[in-house]
Formats: sequence, structure tokens, C-alpha cells
Amino acid sequence: MPVRSSSFRAAAGCALTPLALCLSHAVWAQAAPAAGEKSLSTVTVTVNASADASAEGLSPPYAGGQVARGGRAGILGTRDNMETPFSITSYTNELIQDRQAKSVGEVLLNDPSVRTARGFGNFQEAYFVRGFILNSDDTAYNGLYSLLPRQYIATELFERVEVLRGASAFLTGASPNGSLGGAINLLPKRAPNEALSRVTLGVGSGGAVNAAADIARRFGPDGSTGVRLNVARRDGGTAVSGEDAELSLAAIGLDWRSRNVRLSGDLGWQENKLQQTRPNVSLGGVTAVPAAPDGSKNFAQPWSFSNERDVFGTLRGEWDINDSLTAYAAYGMRRSRELNSLANLQVNDATTGAGTTYRFDNGRRDRVDTGEIGLRGKLKTGSVGHEWVVSASHFSLEKDNAYGFDFLNSLATGLYRPTSYAQPAWSANAFFGGTVASPQLQGEVKLTSYAIGDTLSLLDDQLLITLGVRHQKLESTDYEYGGTGVVTGSYDKSRNTPVAGVLFKASKQLSVYANYIESLIQGGTAPATANNQPVVNIGTTLSPYVSRQKEIGLKYDAGRLGASAALFSITKPSAFTGTDQIFRASGEDEHRGLELATWGEAARGVKLLGGLTWLDAEQKTTGDAATQGKRVIGVPRVLANLGAEWELSAVRGLALDGRVLYTGASYVDAANTLRVPGWTRFDAGVRYLMEVQGKAVTLRARVDNLFDRKYWASSGGYPNSGYLVVGGPRTFSLSASVDF
Repeated sequence: MPVRSSSFRAAAGCALTPLALCLSHAVWAQAAPAAGEKSLSTVTVTVNASADASAEGLSPPYAGGQVARGGRAGILGTRDNMETPFSITSYTNELIQDRQAKSVGEVLLNDPSVRTARGFGNFQEAYFVRGFILNSDDTAYNGLYSLLPRQYIATELFERVEVLRGASAFLTGASPNGSLGGAINLLPKRAPNEALSRVTLGVGSGGAVNAAADIARRFGPDGSTGVRLNVARRDGGTAVSGEDAELSLAAIGLDWRSRNVRLSGDLGWQENKLQQTRPNVSLGGVTAVPAAPDGSKNFAQPWSFSNERDVFGTLRGEWDINDSLTAYAAYGMRRSRELNSLANLQVNDATTGAGTTYRFDNGRRDRVDTGEIGLRGKLKTGSVGHEWVVSASHFSLEKDNAYGFDFLNSLATGLYRPTSYAQPAWSANAFFGGTVASPQLQGEVKLTSYAIGDTLSLLDDQLLITLGVRHQKLESTDYEYGGTGVVTGSYDKSRNTPVAGVLFKASKQLSVYANYIESLIQGGTAPATANNQPVVNIGTTLSPYVSRQKEIGLKYDAGRLGASAALFSITKPSAFTGTDQIFRASGEDEHRGLELATWGEAARGVKLLGGLTWLDAEQKTTGDAATQGKRVIGVPRVLANLGAEWELSAVRGLALDGRVLYTGASYVDAANTLRVPGWTRFDAGVRYLMEVQGKAVTLRARVDNLFDRKYWASSGGYPNSGYLVVGGPRTFSLSASVDF
């Protein structure tokens, strides 16, 4: 592809608050070259992303190129940030490459409202968004849920990571696994308007090696047909002693466009194999949280492993029926297989770290089919403009599952002085659900919804009002393990979820907004006992739990530097048994917070990306005096990020970056007796872009956890469960990319 000259506009520190915006105009004025003075330029690579099967295409990048000007607001389509009454950030592929991010979680390290955790008992990525857990299999791919690999999604598979903070049932529909605090949408790669042939080679701590190729072309006299192929291979150790990770993937993206029709499709395959990966840590019978061990130490059993293989695909199309009416449709599928043998650690002595482990095996197969259809249109009623949408969607998941665990055959080990064993044979007291090597149907989930919405524009588009409602049906069926076909539980309920949003453009630079929106998850089923009491309505299924969000905010755009502030409250229902011994949705958690963020260029050659989140996540009504009014497991009061990049004008093509992450203290138990200390981590990187025989060559070096801080990276990650994950040690990575 062609090599062009322009400024890197790299970045280094500045304030997180809107004060930075007030200073930016003056800084830019001082940074501008004097009359007659020539500004320095460097070699950079420009790749113009083409439209997907959408007339809107990708939202253009904001100044600095790390985030986009807008993102996808669910069924409302791609919207500019300054015209959206919701909090959305879209992280670009430029940021992904420059930070050498390898997974969704590593990209979201840049978000001050998100922290990455793990699933319960496995290595699945999970994300705390506004203090609520969002599992990786609740991520969306081009607007459709649960199509990409369930536990780990490599960055070579997507162009952007879009984060919609807060409740989103109207915009995106209910999620398959009940995520409440936000939505994550990954955008597929498409062939740019210019030919692309890029090869990347890299090495990292622990002997890790990786190679990737990204090739794209457009065909036809008008470039109407695009093909983009991505292949990647990673293998070797990690910065944690004894760990081994192996990943292979291949994905192809196709698109075609005419005057009024746009089509696109994706087909991908990923295989991820983990060997002796350090597991989660649970606590048993302790009165304090043990100190975090050295980040490079490994207490995993040498025989433990987790393998995952996925095949997935999507089809999407749009047809402009006329200038004001567009029909669209999409379909997606995933077929996956997982097999693992795990041995998590339970610490029973906080001082010595002594604990136990046992063997747990699991086999799973997933079959996902999902799709949506809809109409979008524009019209005028007098002086009021309308952008309306109607849609219908359906999601179906069939999961085959089997397990074996042997907790009565525990093995003595420890957090600081682990003991390794050969893989133990199953004891006579082991528990099994089906056959791990051949799992059978154990559960089905079906989600069906119909939605209608309208964005009204008044006062010459200065005032935007969004109104809508989605009718959501939640169905699930659980079967006895082993393929007997015996139903052990079922659910079939529906609910209407409304939305109301208003945005006022106070000026070209300032927007003020507010919204009311809900999230929806399956209600509970009354057990035999709850809150240490017998339940009289055993087996009763409760209506869907409705989380309600109220949010107000400001968005400011100074041209090259942006900022936002959001104040929100989200309630989450829960169920318990009262004195009448009836199990009902009487409980509630409330998450109240303030988010501040800034992004863009504070001055020539200075990029900023960061923010601060204050969060009060309280168990308001629990039915238990021990937990009443206490903080929610795993949710800190304060999160803060600041990333900066700085281009060295004295050395053409050279840029330095730094990032600081702060996570406040949290609790690992609902009664708040076990406190997990907060932590601060520093990361740093350098990038050098040069031209070699007419080819653009980019060298990147990075070190994460620069000062080798020992810390617990997260507590919890599964509802109402407290467990710990050790933070990674100092980690080095080096890569070279060549554009042919």
C-alpha cells in the first residue's frame, strides 16, 4: 500500500478533567509553527476503511486515531457521539496495534469504566462494566450476540471494540447470559479502499512467538467487491513460569456494494489451547485476604489444560428501497467445542498460603444461530424530523455439557509453595454429569424480540428525543446430564422494555443528555430453601428481573480534544425468602456512579486517552443483616486510567507511550469481611515507523507492569461468587510489521 507523510500526533500525560479542554486551545496555538517555519513530518500509513453492509460505514476516527467519533447504538445504528444520549466509546484498530493488545480484555485496559476478570472455574474473560459482570460470550459481533469464541477472542478477528455503558435491552436486546451493565460490540474487518498486505512478527516474555498476515483487496472497476483475509499463529510460554499458550486462527471477510444494495459476510476459525495456566484462587475459612504472590510464580498443576475450538460466520445485507427507507437482515452462527481438565486452588490459611486443589474436568459443545430483520426510515411531520426503526430478532443456543469433579479427593498444595502432582485418577467418590468426552444436550436458550423506536429532531436538529419499546421473550430449558432428555427446569416469560433519551446541543461543542433505559434477565426459580428457611412456593418461576438505569451527562468536543461526564444510577433486582417463606424478587442492588473521560490530542504530537470512574455499588435490600448495605463483591469505589503518547519531533517516526491504571480496593465476600487491596500499574511502549526500500516498517516494543507490581487483578467475575486472580508480572513484547 502507499506510504504517506504526515504527523504521528503521539501523546503524553495531561489532566483527566475537562480542564484539559480549556487549555487545549492555548496549547495548540503555542505549538503551531511560526510563519515561514516548516513543521516536521514522519512516515505513516493510511488505510481507509470501507463501508460494511451499512450505508453508515465505520464512524470516522477522532483526532489522535485511538477512538472513533461515534459507535453503534444497537438498532439505532451508528451514531456520532455528540448526537447520542448514551455513553459509547469505540476503540480503533490503530490503538489495538500500537498497544499490542492480544484480546478484548487487553483492549479494554484503556477504558476507565471497565475492568477485566475471569469466569468461575475457567479462563473465560469477563468484564465489569459499571460494576456489573459481562461475560465474553455476551459480546456481540457486528450487532449479533455470542458468535465469536466463548472464552477468548483474539484481536486479529476484529477492527474495533465498541463499549456501550449501562443498560441496553431496548438497543441490543436481552443478552444470552444476563449481562446488565453494558454491551460490547466487535466490528469485523473489511477490505479498505487501498490494497493492504501486512505481515507482523513478534516475540514476548516466556519465549512467546507470534506471526500474523492481514491481506485485503478490492475488485471491480468501482471497487465494489472486497476481500480481507487474516491468519495468525501464536505459540510458546508467557511471563508466568510454566504456562504455555497456543492459538491459531483464520478469518475471511467479504463485502459487495452497489448503488442501493450492500452485502457482507464473514467466516472464521479459532483454536485456543492453554497448558498449565495459573488458575483462580478461592478462599475458605480465612479471616483475611492473603498477600498476592509474585506475578511470575505458578501454582497450576502441570496436567491442567483448557482447549477451545470455534467456527463462526455471519451474513448481513441492506437494501435502500428508496431515499428514505432501508430494509436490513442479518444471520450469524457459531459451532464450538471445549474440553478442559482444571485444578483451581482454595487457600485455607492466609498467612502461609496453604490450601487444596482437586480435579475438575468439563466438556462442552455449543450451537448458536441468531438473526435479525428490520426497517429504518426517515420522514418529516411538519417541523419535526423522524429517524425510525422497527426490528425483530431471534437467538438460539443449544449447549451440550458434561463434567466430572472429585472434591472429596483433595490434594494439599499452596499459594506460595505449590506442590505438583501427576494427574490423579478418579476416586470412588467422584461426581459425574454425563461423559466428558461425549457431552450431550443439557440446555437450550431462546430469545425473541420485537422493537420499534423513533428519534425525533426538533429546533433545527438542536433537540433530539429518542423513544422506543422492545418486547422481549426469554425461554430456557435445562435437561438432565447424560442425554436422557429429562427436563429439570424451564422458563418462559416475556416483558416490554422501554427507552427514553433526550439530547440537547447547547452549542457545536457541547451536548447535554439524559436517558432512562432498562436491562432484562431471566427471573429466578424458587428453591427448596433460601435464607436458611424452607420455601413454600418451590419451583415457581419469577417474572424477568428488570434493571432500571437513569443517567444524565455532558459531552464536549473542542475539535481535537473531547471529554464527557456521566452521572448514573442502575438498580438490579434479586430474590430471597421473607418471613412468610415465599421466594420473591424483593431484593435490590444499586450501582451509582460518576464517569469522567477525555480523549484526542491535547497538543501537536500529544495524544490522551483516559478517565476516572467513581462507583458506589451497594447491596440495598438483601434479607440478611450481614450483607445489608454492604458493597457488591468485586466492585471498587474508584477506577482511573491515563494513557499518553508523545511524538519526538527530534527523531522522525519515533513515538513513546505510557499508561497508568488504578483500581481501588474491593471485597471478595458479600459481608465485606475480606478486603482486597487496590493497585496501581504502569505500562510503557515505544514505536518507530520508517521506510525501507519503499515499504512501511513499524517496530513496536512494550513492557506491561513496568515495576513488576504484585497484586490481585480482580475479585469475583461470576454473580455472587468471590474468587481472586493474580495480576500478571512484568511482561515484554516486541513486534515488527511490514506493509508490502
